[in-house]
Amino acid sequence: MPRREGAERGAGLRAGAELEVRVERILPGGVGLAHAEGLTLFVHLAAPGDLARVRVETVRGRVAFASVFEVLEPSPARVEPPCPYFGRCGGCDFQQLSYEAQLDAKAEIIRDCLRRVARVEPPAEIVVEPSPEVWRYRSRARWQHDAVRRHLGYYERGSHRVCDVADCPVAAPPVAERLVRLRGLMNEGRLPQASEFEAVAGDEGLALAPPVEPGDEVEQVRRIGGETYHFDAGCFFQINHTLLEPLVAEGLRGVGPGDTALDLYSGVGLFTLPLARRFGQVVAVEGNAASARYARRNLSDAGLANARVETAPVGEWLVVHAPELSRADFVLLDPPRAGAEPEAVRGILDLRPRHISYVSCDPATLARDLRALFDGGYRLGSVRAFDMFPQTHHVETVVHVYRES
Repeated sequence: MPRREGAERGAGLRAGAELEVRVERILPGGVGLAHAEGLTLFVHLAAPGDLARVRVETVRGRVAFASVFEVLEPSPARVEPPCPYFGRCGGCDFQQLSYEAQLDAKAEIIRDCLRRVARVEPPAEIVVEPSPEVWRYRSRARWQHDAVRRHLGYYERGSHRVCDVADCPVAAPPVAERLVRLRGLMNEGRLPQASEFEAVAGDEGLALAPPVEPGDEVEQVRRIGGETYHFDAGCFFQINHTLLEPLVAEGLRGVGPGDTALDLYSGVGLFTLPLARRFGQVVAVEGNAASARYARRNLSDAGLANARVETAPVGEWLVVHAPELSRADFVLLDPPRAGAEPEAVRGILDLRPRHISYVSCDPATLARDLRALFDGGYRLGSVRAFDMFPQTHHVETVVHVYRES
């Protein structure tokens, strides 16, 4: 079909139209790529190689977003999702893929972002460390509560409707048990009217915010690689604890000893404590006040007096204080999914550290920030990933970059 005719046909498609497509591969964001009727289609819940009938949800110019309506010829990578809420619940979007296919897709997502966004050739092989647990691994959950309909669970995909979830197969046992308990209170009419609840489990017990029953406010403890971390439900802490020790080891691979290190977006000090054992001075910067308080306590409990924790947005702190530091031997940053603020990247470049370790949960924003570092005189050293989020398209990536001499 001539290109013009295909484009004209595609322009006439509307939401609700159905198309037969072959899914080519998985893109960043976890969607499948397909082409039909002169359109580029991003297909939710697809597997690479699927021949499927898809239903168009939105059309924007020559790009359409669609979902699988019927699998006509399943990909070899496709498996039957075990969760009865899959496809409706917005939590997991990779349950239709075998675990090996999930890991392959995540490596390709990282590779794609490095090429297209960072404009650098990725390593020939990107290792994605598999999770020892691919189910029941999440030590943290945020549940939405619809008190009128008496629904408790996660948002449905693409909406703010609450998907009522009786059991979540990726939740760690203490977290899954608390969901059952909260649902019992809800069905009895005794659950508070809060719009959401956040649960976090430690080595022993579980905290809940807002608290519902006695003991819900108890702080949690995790022991990772010989270090002890205290935190509560109001603090960020990685959800898959089975991979934390190798993640920390990779983040600090080849690092120290040295004089000065910065730990940016430091949380409760996951990297700060081991850094303080390798450097003469460590400065940790964290915008969340509760996390910063726990980081100070964790350093104090460990007897590490050579590190200090600053409570401030990272970008703002660097603008004001980077000139005082004058230099840093090593910088580690572990920002949220949105990546580092532009002023944070500029502040790091002003410090001219020899070695930067970037820990990221979003390959696209990671690649964006790496592009700025490469433009500022850094080169790619290594890329390694960790499957902290099985059954989803999310992946944790650690990239080491070095200043060009």
